[in-house]
Amino acid sequence: MNLMQPSGLPVMSTTGANTSEAQTTFTVAQAAAWAQTLGLPRLDAQVLLLHALGRAPHDRAWLLAHGDDPLNANVQATFAAHAQRRLNTEPVAYITGQKEFFGLTLHVDQRVLDPRADTETLVEWALSCLADTPTPDVVDLGTGSGAIALALKHARPDAQVSAVDASADALAVASANAKRLALPVDFHHGSWLVPLNGRTFDAIVSNPPYVASDDSHLAALKHEPLSALASGVDGLDDIRLIVRQAAQHLKPNGWLLLEHGYDQAHAVQTLLGNQGFVNVQSRPDLAGILRCTGGQWPTVK
Repeated sequence: MNLMQPSGLPVMSTTGANTSEAQTTFTVAQAAAWAQTLGLPRLDAQVLLLHALGRAPHDRAWLLAHGDDPLNANVQATFAAHAQRRLNTEPVAYITGQKEFFGLTLHVDQRVLDPRADTETLVEWALSCLADTPTPDVVDLGTGSGAIALALKHARPDAQVSAVDASADALAVASANAKRLALPVDFHHGSWLVPLNGRTFDAIVSNPPYVASDDSHLAALKHEPLSALASGVDGLDDIRLIVRQAAQHLKPNGWLLLEHGYDQAHAVQTLLGNQGFVNVQSRPDLAGILRCTGGQWPTVK
């Protein structure tokens, strides 16, 4: 990687500084510009710099106000190391150890998926479906960091929220987030709805694995747990299983809401319709792509 700066900035090595480089002092503004010349998006560079400085990730106004401040050697070295990790496709959330989701600050690491902003669409839809249901009973399948379950509990304190994951490591992350945020959620270890035998819900929500096992995009997601990403040759194996199981775990008029791939809305609608769900529909994500599909279990079958 060429670390020479076209803007005339000094070189900040991401692999270890030599003597002359160690004597170079960057300002806050120079460090952010340096990272961008390497190919980091501006927002990533700012968040990583704020993290190295020990400041909140949303305090970008501080960077502008203190652009001429010099960085000390420790901050500079930390920022350079973090920039290299990001250039190696590691998610910013894993580097900083946290991610904002639906107004909550979650602690995340490589045991769980990096929560995406598009998944907030699923939370908003679930809240809309449950708006007229008093004390709803909801379950989040494949909870990972607990993002969906905790967002629902925070928005609807009266709800009884359960969460399931097959990964004990993921449940450890989610449980720690719930404790830190003081949001009581009932966690279960197991595969999808199996640990909840005999229980029925007003809504079942899930962001399950939905990437085809041979999808070339998986290479760019190498830092995230493969078991939370890939699901068979067409990416729909887990969604098929959830749709089948949900029929036995929904109250009349209860909703099953699923996140899925950018090109899977029609296939998921078909799976729901064939299983007997009604009012089947899809919702777009922030980019306008149909990202979530759901349906209601009928009152009478």
